[in-house]
Amino acid sequence: MLKSLSLFLLTCLLCSSGLAKERYQHPGPIRLDRDGQKWAEKTLHKLSPEEKVGQLFIIWVRVQFWNAENPDYLQLRDNIRKYHIGSLAVSVPVDGPFLLRNQPLEAAEILNRLQRDSKLPLMFAADFERGLSMRLYGTTVFPHAMAFGAAGKLDYAENFGRITAQEARAIGIHWNFFPVADVNSNPANPIINTRSFGEDPQQVGDLLSAYIRGAHEGGMLTTAKHFPGHGETDTDSHLGVARVNVDLGHLQNIELPPFKKAIASGVDSIMVAHVTVPALESDPNRVATTSTAVVTDLLKKQLNFKGVVVTDALDMAGLTRLYANNIGRAAVDAFKAGNDLLLIPADLDASYRSMLDAVHSGEISSARLDESVLKVLETKASLGLHKAHLVNMDDVSKEVGKPQNLAIGQQIADDAITLVRENSKLLPIKAVSKQIAGTGKAPLPYQSVEEVRNHVVVVIFSDDVRSESGRTFEREFRARVPDVNMIYLDPRIAGGMANDVLAAVDQAQAVIVPAYVIPTAGKVVGGPGGPRNSVGLADATGALLDEILEHAAERTVVLAMGNPYLAQDFPAIQNYVCTFSNATISEASAVKALFGEIAIHGHLPVTIPNVAQRGAGIERQALNPAQSSGSH
Repeated sequence: MLKSLSLFLLTCLLCSSGLAKERYQHPGPIRLDRDGQKWAEKTLHKLSPEEKVGQLFIIWVRVQFWNAENPDYLQLRDNIRKYHIGSLAVSVPVDGPFLLRNQPLEAAEILNRLQRDSKLPLMFAADFERGLSMRLYGTTVFPHAMAFGAAGKLDYAENFGRITAQEARAIGIHWNFFPVADVNSNPANPIINTRSFGEDPQQVGDLLSAYIRGAHEGGMLTTAKHFPGHGETDTDSHLGVARVNVDLGHLQNIELPPFKKAIASGVDSIMVAHVTVPALESDPNRVATTSTAVVTDLLKKQLNFKGVVVTDALDMAGLTRLYANNIGRAAVDAFKAGNDLLLIPADLDASYRSMLDAVHSGEISSARLDESVLKVLETKASLGLHKAHLVNMDDVSKEVGKPQNLAIGQQIADDAITLVRENSKLLPIKAVSKQIAGTGKAPLPYQSVEEVRNHVVVVIFSDDVRSESGRTFEREFRARVPDVNMIYLDPRIAGGMANDVLAAVDQAQAVIVPAYVIPTAGKVVGGPGGPRNSVGLADATGALLDEILEHAAERTVVLAMGNPYLAQDFPAIQNYVCTFSNATISEASAVKALFGEIAIHGHLPVTIPNVAQRGAGIERQALNPAQSSGSH
């Protein structure tokens, strides 16, 4: 009897532990099976109109530590319940221009908590254009998309998708708003730039196809954006209405091919841009997001896209300026145009009520509402969320930030380095050992050594000296040249420091100028003609770079830590290196390239007007260790 009871208890224990494991998501291939289909259809029929409308909205969750009774958490939880929200976009808190990145475990805990507090499983999305490192520490770092174009290897893009998917699913995020399918055909584009793989539609399509393949292998949904193409614009749609002023021929040959390739590759969703496209929509007050001609006629009918169509953020000025008198109406018009999901409404309550009123009045039919809601529920089921919606916290430390993945990210950044101009007088820089004079030995801790200032001067330009820009670069560079004179500048202080900077430059044997210029949403640069949005250096820093080149062009290397088009504004540049990114791994790659420690074999994925054509790149072999050390 006791033996039978023991066996019974052991069986119950094993079963209960098996059931506990079943509570957690097990990411795998994205597939809608019959059980998932039945769940989606059954759930749809149970939902009220209010609940159905709520499934169409995506709102922010900015992950951070929240006590269970924190008012901010409770407000978010209550909004999810009140408006029956179906999906959330994951980011982190912001402080002015700075993202306050958090830890993966904090993100996973908050997302699990929100799942437990929700009636229906939630779908979590994120803008991981450079992997999770954009928002979270301790994750695999990748450079901007254009670096992949420069490296030119499809397996890099596939690895990018796979690793990002594995890390995202480990913390409970199912959907990435990437890859960018825009072809950066306009060098003056202030918001796409290095976020694009390049200017060649074929290469862009091939790289995004590889990314989608890798992401699907890791069980993550993908998004091709920004339909029907944002690469030709010269306005940031976060600030105003951007115009794609090209003819149908250009659209068919340049803008649309990457989207077609994405659709053929099984992309899960397409994000529609807040841009006007006169060749497709004659009404100047209708951006692509609210245009039936663009979303339904072109995307759904002509391109035969059957997946989820999501708007770009509805709180962007490119849209809100058109709906200043009735902000909730933007959601209705976007939905009627053919979008399925409504991302980040400017006013959630007004947008929700406007949608509900349109449903009750018949302006939005029940059939049209059910079509999009069913698509959302089917997408959740394809991820297995109808079976399990929590993540195992123990898996976070196993899947996130694997050493082999970190090495892949660094290798991609290394291979993207592109040498565009060189005068054969400066590169490679020679490393200098920090030794006690005449001994050949390194000093003990706190033991002073003679330092020679201004042997090498590094002038770091960024938007804000308080940012992280240049910190990794400095650490890597100083490890090779301990007495380097490192100067940080931004537009606020560049003018006041100009004389001191130029004095240091005049004494230096080598001047290194890393310029951190990347596309930033809503960035405004001041100038004589008033504020403008730009990916160029601000007037104060640009003027100082001109002076540096006037004093020491032969002895200066300019590093484009982001925007490769920078050189077109400074024709005096004689030595020019592009990293295509400000990521920490790109900073490390730049330093290694300067000292000849890695081979340089990247090629421009874009044309820099009056500087170099797409495909250009001076190749250099790596030096052996003996060659890369000594004095300059």
